[in-house]
Order: sequence, then structure tokens, then C-alpha cells
Amino acid sequence: MRTTLKLVLPLITSVALVSLLFAAYQVRTERKNLNHDLSRRAELLAESLQESIQPLFAKDAPNSERNMQRVVDRFAQREHMRGIVVYEAPGNVNAMTSTLAPSFRQIPPVAQKAIQLDSGRGELTRAGDTPMYFYAMPLERNGKAAGALMVVFEASYIDARVLRTLRDALLSALLETLLISGLALLLVRWTFLDPLKRTAKWLRTLRAGETHAPSASLPQGELFEQLNREVTHLARDLGAARAAAAEEAQLRETHASVWTAERLRISLQSKLKGKPLFVISNREPYMHVKGEKGPQVLVPASGLVTALEPVLVASDGTWVAHGAGNADRETVDENDRLRVPPDLPSYTLRRVWLTDEEVKGYYEGFANEGLWPLCHIAHTRPTFRPEDWLQYQRANRRFADAVLQEMEGQEAPIVLVQDYHFALLPRMVKDARPDARVAIFWHIPWPNAEVFGICPWQRELLDGLLGADLIGFHTQTHCNNFLETVDRALEALTEWDRFAVNRKGHVTRVRPYPISVAFPDGKPKREWKSAGEERAALCEELGIEASLLGVGVDRVDYTKGILERFRGIERFIEANPAYQRRFSFVQIGAPSRTDIPRYQQFLDEVTAEAERINQRFQSGKWRPIALLRRHHSHQEIARFYRAASLCLVSSLHDGMNLVAKEFVAMRDDEHGVLILSTFAGAALELTDAILVNPYDEQQMAGAILRALEMPDEEQAARMHRMRASVKDHNVFRWAANLLSDLTEIRIDSPERQETPAPTPEESEEPESSKADAAWGS
Repeated sequence: MRTTLKLVLPLITSVALVSLLFAAYQVRTERKNLNHDLSRRAELLAESLQESIQPLFAKDAPNSERNMQRVVDRFAQREHMRGIVVYEAPGNVNAMTSTLAPSFRQIPPVAQKAIQLDSGRGELTRAGDTPMYFYAMPLERNGKAAGALMVVFEASYIDARVLRTLRDALLSALLETLLISGLALLLVRWTFLDPLKRTAKWLRTLRAGETHAPSASLPQGELFEQLNREVTHLARDLGAARAAAAEEAQLRETHASVWTAERLRISLQSKLKGKPLFVISNREPYMHVKGEKGPQVLVPASGLVTALEPVLVASDGTWVAHGAGNADRETVDENDRLRVPPDLPSYTLRRVWLTDEEVKGYYEGFANEGLWPLCHIAHTRPTFRPEDWLQYQRANRRFADAVLQEMEGQEAPIVLVQDYHFALLPRMVKDARPDARVAIFWHIPWPNAEVFGICPWQRELLDGLLGADLIGFHTQTHCNNFLETVDRALEALTEWDRFAVNRKGHVTRVRPYPISVAFPDGKPKREWKSAGEERAALCEELGIEASLLGVGVDRVDYTKGILERFRGIERFIEANPAYQRRFSFVQIGAPSRTDIPRYQQFLDEVTAEAERINQRFQSGKWRPIALLRRHHSHQEIARFYRAASLCLVSSLHDGMNLVAKEFVAMRDDEHGVLILSTFAGAALELTDAILVNPYDEQQMAGAILRALEMPDEEQAARMHRMRASVKDHNVFRWAANLLSDLTEIRIDSPERQETPAPTPEESEEPESSKADAAWGS
């Protein structure tokens, strides 16, 4: 009870103070209103009397005074009126009621003022101990003010009325204070103390090892939203710490080799030796967009964040990325920095700003209309424009300057650059900071030397990449292609025996690091339905009738073989009519890079092809292809993975393709069949998939039939082996291998050089006719 009183005492004091102030306001208002009412009544009575007295006063006849006396006597019987008097200047009394004291025979100042100013005048005064109100009106004779009519009211009733109002207001304030205080005591106990006691009890259970919080245990409602969030995060973090400790102990006990986020964190924490990790990527791990209640956080789907965030947290590192959200600028400090993750800030996000022109030239133009089709053998001609190359150089320089600024004061920093957007950046960083360990991971394929030679600026790109100490690709084939390209294009020593390039005394190692996904820990966050129940629910949501589902998950990109996939499905339906009205294929197609004409055109082609095939075979609610043209969350996609009889990955050329691994990781029921293109890097690891050539429609149709008719035992055996492979070679192993190799590279630290990179205008602009000749006119 004492605690409750302490909580509500400020409220009681505030309510009492407000009540007293309101009482004072009521009293002041009541006095003001009563004074105004009295003044108005006196003025109206004086004006009415003036109409009767003025003619008598103006005549100045012998009987005028007697007539005026009769008039004032008649009007004197009014509420609160003391009397009426008629004065003639300079001070004679023409008429006066008997109720007035003799002192009124002397003209008061208010009557004199009314005569002087020839206008009505009122005054609140006192006659002895009695408050009085005088109101005088001028009386005219011969066209000028020669006297005054004055009415006298007793004002003592005003004080009595005000005192009564004060008493009522104070009593009301007391009752209100008592009532509100009592309600506050009850509300505090019901709304705050009881829920807080439950929270305290639950926190005690956390100490005892229970980390699950029943929803009824925590206080509910908007007031407790932040407390709930923080307590839930505390429980989650405590549970994660205990699980990590148990997991680490189990790994030590069993000498297991499975990599987890915690194992990665502990392993690299010792190898980094207190040095922060600096990551550079085009896409940011956390984006802010404008919402109804201010900036809102979006977390773009990215396996890269899953893999690298534990290391950044452990090292208090920095992630440098393009600030693309429309509210990103509102959330950074004066140095364009922001601590993330939002729930538990543990590392720094440094945002780099690019103009629309730079994004169009560097990202849409050179990176995605030039390098992307160049590196993917998908028969889309790359476009290289000098103005895009200029913006690509400028963007790389801007990101390099940002990371160099972040690295100031750090000895021997460790830098990991991501993907084809930053081929020039390793050289820029290495020239300025020779003591830095720099790696770049190239997430897309590297073509053969002849194809890469199409790029008019291949030498500049290769020289930029060779500024790194370590270059990672998905497969050994891509490593080999890169070394052959260097061998053909640059003056450098290619050391095939150890897969390295020695250029101008600097050695760059080239290694394969097949990227992967985070394998589920076996503790699902939700209760999954069975495959059959999930399939029935999805079919109902999509408005289709089917007992068998296939799924494809892709960005709508010409490298993904979506058109070839659809034609393989068409051939399958055509050759196997028994599967009509039974098998439907759901294509989740996230629109991508639609500002680039080729991508918008391809999206239209995919839509038209799906419509053509559906028009050919559709019957009732059944249709062979359901094309979902929007972005889906991981949770939404997981439902399709678990419901599908098969997953079809038909990439025409892919560095890895994580959809194949995601499908396998989600199938803890060990059912479902993966059909996988031989041109995807994942085919080298997932050999128990049905491997197909996506250009062979007949083979694709046969693979679909084989998948749908594969016995359960064979499905389980294949899926079991693929899941073991994905679990063992997960994304945490990828990060561990890449970063461990980088930290073990020995750097002979020369004195730092501030060697400026050539400006974009100084770079050589080779003839682009070479590209035209290679691809044909």
C-alpha cells in the first residue's frame, strides 16, 4: 500500500492543485459576472429614468421638483436598490429618495464627471462599510449638461454570492480530489502493480532457466508495449546465450563439425584479435522507410546479413552500404552512422549517399546492364556505356572514401567487399591502406577469358580486383576462369600451383567458397502444418484446384530460366494428360530491376507465357501455372517449400542459387524432390537432385514426371543426404572459411601511402567496338 501511495502521491497533489486553481477561476469569474450584471441593470434603469426626468428637468417650472420626486419615489422599489437622486449643477438636489442618507445631498465625483463629460458613468465604491454602486446619467437644459440623475445600488450581495461560490468550489475540489485519487489507487494497482508483479515473477523464473513467456504473464496494452518488447528481448537473448553455451558444450563433447552463428562468433572473435570487421555492400542490412508513425525499419531478405552479422556483433564492426531508404537520412547522425540491430545495437551501419544519376549509371547501367549479363551466359547482350563506366568509378571511389574514413585509427583493419558492384574498390583501399587485409567475394559467375574480354575496361576491373589479398568465388571453375582472364589480359605472374596472382609484388589468392543458407536448428518458431494440409490451404488461398504442387522461387531475371521452365511444364502437361487437373506449378516471381528496360520486357514475356499456357490447358478452377508477381517474405515462401511435391530450379547460369538449398533446408519431413539445373553452382553439391539441362524441354518434362512418381523411400533417402550436405556446409561455414583465410594472410606492412586513385576523367577510355565485334552486330 505504501508503494502505491508513493506512485499516486504526485497525481493527488496535481489533482488538488488543479482543483484549487479551477476554484479560484470560478470565484473570479462569478465576481466579474455579478459586477457586470449590476452595472448593466443600473445603466438600463438610469436610461429609463432619464426619459421621464429629462423633460421635467429641462422645463425648470415651479412644480418640476415635486414631479421629479414622485418619479424617483415610484422607481426606487427595486431589488438591491438603495435610492435615486437628481442633482442640478453645481450641487443642488432637485429630488432624492428618502432611503438615501443625508450625505448624498453633496454631489459625488461620479455625478460631476457625468456632467462634465456629458455621458453616463458608473463607479463601485463604499459608503461607510457597505459596498455601493453608483451610476450617473447627465441631464440637459438649454442644450447642455446642467445636472445628473444618479441611481444607487447596494453591492454587498455580490460578496455574499462570491463567498458561497468559493465554498461550493472548494467542496467540489475536495470531492474530486478524493474521487480521482481513489480511482487512481485502484487503477495503479490493477494496471501497473499487478502486471509488474507478474513480470517480476516471470523474470525470477528466467533465472531458474525457464525462457518461455506465456502471453498472460506479461502486461498487455499500449502502455507496456516497450516494456514487453524489452523483456521479450531479454528472454530471447538469455535463452540464446544459454542455448549457445549448451551448444558449444555439446560440440566440444561430440567434436561435431556443424557451424552455427555462435560457433562462428567465438571462432572469429579469437582470430580477429579485437580488430573490427569492415563490410562493404550495395544493399544495406537495415533500411528505414517513411511510415504513418515516423521512420520504420525494414530488414531486406539477405543470407549475407545472416552470415556476417554475428561477426560484426562480436567485433563491433562497421557495415558500409548505400542508404536507399526514403527515411534513411532521418535516422543517422551527423557522420551518417547508425547503430544496429535496432533491438540490440551492437555494430555500426555507415550509409553512403548516391544521386539518382549515380545509381542509374553505376548500379542499373554498368553493374546490371553490363557486368551482370557479361558474367551470365544467358544470351542477353551486355551494354557498356562510357558514361556508366564513369559513374561506376565515382561510386567505387565514394564507398572507398567512406570505409577509409571509418578505418582511421585502426591498425591492420580487415575488410570484406561484396560482389560485382565494387570491382575497383579493393585497389582503392589497398593503395591507401597497405596494412589492411582486403577480401572480395564475387557472388556471380566469372565467365571464360574470351567472354570477359568483351568488357572495354577489363584491365581496369582486373587491376581493381587484384588489389585484394583474397578473392572468393562460388566454384573452382570460376576461380580457373578468373586466373585465365588475368593471364590473358594483364602482365602478372599467375601461380597455378597455389591459385594466386603476383602483380607488382602483391600476391592475391583466389579460392572457392560456396555460399549457403542458415540451416534450421530443429526448433521451429511455429507449428507447421503437414505438407498435405499446407497444400490444401495454399490452393484455397490461390483459388486453384490441385492435389500436387510444384514451386519455383526467383527474381524475374532472364538468367533464371523461367521461360524454359514454363515450356518444360507445358511439355509435361501435354505428354501426361493424366496430371491435368492434378498438378499445378506455383511460380513466385519477385519483380526485379524494373527500371532497366530489358527486365521490364522480360517480366512482360514471363507473364504472357504463363497466360498462354494457362489458356491452352485451363479447366475450371485448375490451371497449370500460378504466377505470383510480387515479393514474398521468408515465412510466406517457407509454406510453399513445405507444401510442394517438387521444387524446380532451371537457371541458365548461376553462381550458386540458394533457392535449391533453402528448399532442402525447409524439408525436415524429408519429402519432396529438387529438380536442379546443371548450370547452377549448387549442382556441384546437391548431387541427389534430379539434374537437368534447362534448354532441353523434353528432359525437363521427364524430370517432372520422375519427381512426381518417385517412391517415398527414394525421396527420403535423397533428401536426407542433401540435408546433411546443406547442414554441414551452411552459411556460417562459408563465412568462417572465408574470414579465417583472410585473417591468416600475412601482410608485410609497409609505410602507409596516400596514393590517390586516378580520377574517372583520367582513366583510359578504350574503344568499345571490341564488344560489338565479339557479340555481333
